[in-house]
Amino acid sequence: MLNIFCEQFDFAPLASAFEGEFESDCPLSAEIIITDENEIKRLNAETRGTDAVTDVLSFPSLDGIRGKKIERAAFPYDADGEGGLFIGSIAICEARARQQAEEYGHGYARELHYLATHGLWHLLGYDHMTEDDKAQMREREEAVLTKLNLTR
Repeated sequence: MLNIFCEQFDFAPLASAFEGEFESDCPLSAEIIITDENEIKRLNAETRGTDAVTDVLSFPSLDGIRGKKIERAAFPYDADGEGGLFIGSIAICEARARQQAEEYGHGYARELHYLATHGLWHLLGYDHMTEDDKAQMREREEAVLTKLNLTR
């Protein structure tokens, strides 16, 4: 089970689409913040040393979980207060999401779900540093988006 907390957008369908995509002995939770260009640029500069606007940033709280069963006992300090584990935070730039939706010829909701999906896979330990890693992550993203009928 995955719980996604976001004040600005309902990601409940996305949380459901992640069912069966990872193994855990407890519920997982993540937060998503939709922000503006100034804030995402500030976060990007502070955390990555890149003074530029970007579309999405992920801040995972658990290490070494990629492709493994996530067990609550292994992360006692990351409990979310409700019997689950907090896996991290995601910041999405609203303006960039809208621009990219227009550029790619699909709706804002599809782009927002893609960026959230991308960020959630980062929280679950996946990245795109090598071509193999990128291919695995893209496959996982497409699997989730297909469940939501948000394919390209």
